[in-house]
Amino acid sequence: MTSTNQDIEQLVLLCSSGNQRAQLEVYNRYNKAMYNTAIRIVKDSFKAEDIMQESFLTAFTKLKTLEDTKLFGAWLKRIVVNNSIAHYNKTAKQNEVPLDNVLYKVEDDQGIDESNHTNEKVKQIMSVMKTLKPNYSLGLSLHLIEGYDYEEICDIMDISYANCRTLISRAKESLRKKLMQTA
Repeated sequence: MTSTNQDIEQLVLLCSSGNQRAQLEVYNRYNKAMYNTAIRIVKDSFKAEDIMQESFLTAFTKLKTLEDTKLFGAWLKRIVVNNSIAHYNKTAKQNEVPLDNVLYKVEDDQGIDESNHTNEKVKQIMSVMKTLKPNYSLGLSLHLIEGYDYEEICDIMDISYANCRTLISRAKESLRKKLMQTA
């Protein structure tokens, strides 16, 4: 077991007993990655910040339901994704357009790290992804950037497995076509 995992486990135990210093330390360790997760879905920096903070509050109040403290990061990310999707679905129903057109950074371990983000090809792909239909952009973000499999995306987007595979396939094709047009 690495010392980082051990530290997180100890911090989570302290957090569950209401230790505010431990909560601040956990927040400081995870806030950038959770913000980046939220902004990839909601595409509004203010909403992403709100969702991230609400997700931390939810996590801290429901820590007793976490069965394995080693999985805290993944559990927290799932809360952020669920809250982001809920906001996305609510906004889509209201046909709202996000105010910010933010070029976001992906800094968490499971995504594209910042050093690769400076690569022109990555910037181009991220930029073109923002021009896709919202459901295509969301599907690709969840699949390619967040690393969710089809079954998880089905649950998150509330679509059937066949629709999910079709959506991802069409989104990839649309992305390819748009990238070829800009090349």
